[in-house]
Amino acid sequence: TRLQNPVHKYTFDLQVQNITDQNLIIHGANYGRRDKTTCSAGRPASQLQVVQCSSQTSTNVVAERYRLAVFVYNSVFGDPCVGTYKYLEVDYTCQFQTVTCEESEANLQCGKGQILVIHRADYGRHDQTTCSNLQPHCRLRDVQCSSPESIEVIAARYRCCNGKNSCNISASNSVFGNPCFGTSKYLEVDYTCQCKYLITEENKYKKS
Repeated sequence: TRLQNPVHKYTFDLQVQNITDQNLIIHGANYGRRDKTTCSAGRPASQLQVVQCSSQTSTNVVAERYRLAVFVYNSVFGDPCVGTYKYLEVDYTCQFQTVTCEESEANLQCGKGQILVIHRADYGRHDQTTCSNLQPHCRLRDVQCSSPESIEVIAARYRCCNGKNSCNISASNSVFGNPCFGTSKYLEVDYTCQCKYLITEENKYKKS
């Protein structure tokens, strides 16, 4: 897969909750042409003249097929402008949740060309099963344990997180304070990786 000219679009209004592993939200897609310069290398001028070219089904096609692969062909999207060399723009957000046990380190990582935006964080305990391995029952009973200022602590102590490609956060009382003495805690962080890619005609886009 050849990704050309990554263009980042930062969308800060998404709230991410209770998401495990990676999930993609497709915000929009366009198969066509919007200018004369994108994906123009080696193409004759006659294939670059139409710049108001758009396939109306682009977003639906990508949303339905992205979990496997999206082949950038006229046979997939239709041909909105015959004779024009087209490309596929995909605007999406990658969503994650990490859970890190007390006295361990959370690693927040985005792919190449993507940036972190942290939406929610909480250091405490909300059930008796998470991070319970080898813990006595007495350290798991308090499930109303929360540090409500966790996201502010991350913002103050780890200023390199938001807007960066990756960062590490220590899940410890020394960082977040101790909201429930005698209870084994863990750190939950919800974050998105935000990005936008351009994919040339006759190449395919795969979720990383």
